[in-house]
Amino acid sequence: MSFSDTTQTTISPVDQQSVCVRDYPSQQAVTTALDAASTAASRWANAPLGQKLAAVTRFVDLFEKEAGLTDPNADITQNPLARELTAQMGRPTKQNAGEFRGFVSRARWLISSAQEALADTIVPEESVNGATLQRRIKRVPVGVVLIIAPWNYPYLTTVNALVPALLAGNAVVLKPSPQTPLVGERLAEYWAQANPDLADIFTVLHLTPSLVAKAVRHPGVGYISFTGSVAGGREVARAAAAYGEGPNEVGLKSVGLELGGKDPAYVRADADLSFVVPELVDAALYNSGQSCCAVERIYVHASLYDAFVAQFAEFVKKEYKLGDPKVEGVNLGPVISNAAKKRIEKQVSDAVAAGATPLIPAELFPAAADPKGAYVAPQVLINVTSDMDVVKEETFGPIVPILKVADDAEAVKAMNDSRYGLTASIWTNDTAAFDALEPQVEAGTVFQNRADYLDPALAWVGVKDSGRGVSLSKLGFDQVTRPKSVHQKVLVGK
Repeated sequence: MSFSDTTQTTISPVDQQSVCVRDYPSQQAVTTALDAASTAASRWANAPLGQKLAAVTRFVDLFEKEAGLTDPNADITQNPLARELTAQMGRPTKQNAGEFRGFVSRARWLISSAQEALADTIVPEESVNGATLQRRIKRVPVGVVLIIAPWNYPYLTTVNALVPALLAGNAVVLKPSPQTPLVGERLAEYWAQANPDLADIFTVLHLTPSLVAKAVRHPGVGYISFTGSVAGGREVARAAAAYGEGPNEVGLKSVGLELGGKDPAYVRADADLSFVVPELVDAALYNSGQSCCAVERIYVHASLYDAFVAQFAEFVKKEYKLGDPKVEGVNLGPVISNAAKKRIEKQVSDAVAAGATPLIPAELFPAAADPKGAYVAPQVLINVTSDMDVVKEETFGPIVPILKVADDAEAVKAMNDSRYGLTASIWTNDTAAFDALEPQVEAGTVFQNRADYLDPALAWVGVKDSGRGVSLSKLGFDQVTRPKSVHQKVLVGK
């Protein structure tokens, strides 16, 4: 992507060609748009829940159709939505069906859970001095929910906040990533098509960082959902805390931050490598490793280490093809930009210079030398140490360091030796051992024999620098509502 004071240009990582150019609004236009969203929110808040459920269901139904999911014979590689997404962020076109299906399944789970999640909490009645105390806690919408979305899974990350916000009675303003601006535009288009009389409930704005800060401080914005880097999250949190110029820019806003991780996996001595190796390769390399919950460091019990490393490296060599994501058979596309490519490759070269051993020969992935795209060859590193950036800092690329540990205690200590804490996985058939280790692991989600997966029934939450707040599950509705207590003293016989 590239920027000027007035426009943003989306550059495809596939061939470095321009995908689209979008103009930034003026400061006054941002204020006007948020004023309109606030007005729409006031109207939408009073709509019956049944109307909200119907509107969101129509929207999801239309998305499902447009994404080619309702026709079992549809070729996803020819779907305009899939091809458009690949052009923007580089994922192999065939793999986009997984993100589309995830959007629909998460949305439908949230729809099915809304009535219970948004229901009043009733406190048992009490009789006091001839009166009856009736008490309840309501969930009321916050007004406007501002969603600041990332590029790596732009549909999946957006749905996490979008659907609960709409169902709870909020208006939504979506600021899509400048790398995937068309995603936001498509979602707003489908909402308006499905609900033409409610088009003003969902708005898309393309914004500069300074305009984001202005939007965050608009008095109608009650909650900000941010997914992205730690640095970006800190800037949003600062803007949400600060007051701007005059009474129309207020601070102390509620913010949810999903900021990524350096997610570890631990392969215990009893693990079945025939199952574990393919699972962990996929968890590390899918989407070219560009997932906040991708496995980015693997700790293996010493008794399995040599066998695991050999099988892991061999699987990468045999099963992965790097190249143009529009080509059949390619399952590893480019990373998001040339800048990302340079940063990832430097992390690897620095590790090698410090003593790490690379196991994947460069000649197996010649596309990495193609100057027309941001292609990064997958790499497996051994003889790495915990002080190397490739073990400490988020890579967001198809690079996997593997380290040997002597026992469970060393593994847990190593897994927790990070400023991040989004997910962690333990690969074992001993459930009792997992149950003993799980409480010791500092992460928002701990998996047994699984990784890199979001279940809509479970809270998606990070600790440490991986963020704060909750999305998904019934708890996710709490972020886009506020509690309101109602306390009634009913006088008997009056």
